[in-house]
Amino acid sequence: MGRSRLFLLGRVMGTPVAIARILDHPVTLLVTRICVTLPFLVGGVTKLANWDAGLAEMTAVGLHPAGLFNLAVLATELGGSALVILDRKTWLGAGALGIFSVLTTVLAHRFWAVSGPDRTPQFNSFLEHATISAAFVLVTVVTIRSQDRRQAP
Repeated sequence: MGRSRLFLLGRVMGTPVAIARILDHPVTLLVTRICVTLPFLVGGVTKLANWDAGLAEMTAVGLHPAGLFNLAVLATELGGSALVILDRKTWLGAGALGIFSVLTTVLAHRFWAVSGPDRTPQFNSFLEHATISAAFVLVTVVTIRSQDRRQAP
């Protein structure tokens, strides 16, 4: 496998082979894909198990008809998560969940429209969703590079 390269503080530093192997191990990558999708898995299962709570959530952010939106959200959360976890059409699952996360942030965590003590939690949630969206970009890049390595002669 050789040494992986890490660009740090203007210098190229080798990543120890043992660390690179752990990070690139299929089990590590599977656990990572599960962790990145976990909020969406839980959200989808919760909406499936408690349909009325999902309807209330859609209504609270002004989405009508609530039933149609709840179904679309549930399908996106569970379907996108399955694609990412199973590493099948990862770009599609990660893209759907990333876009969903951005839309959720704009609709439900509008920190700029809130004042007082409620502003900070909304801002934090906004940043968390932005971070998750960025993580889906990384998940997709790792998948693409992994596929390229497997196809290389």
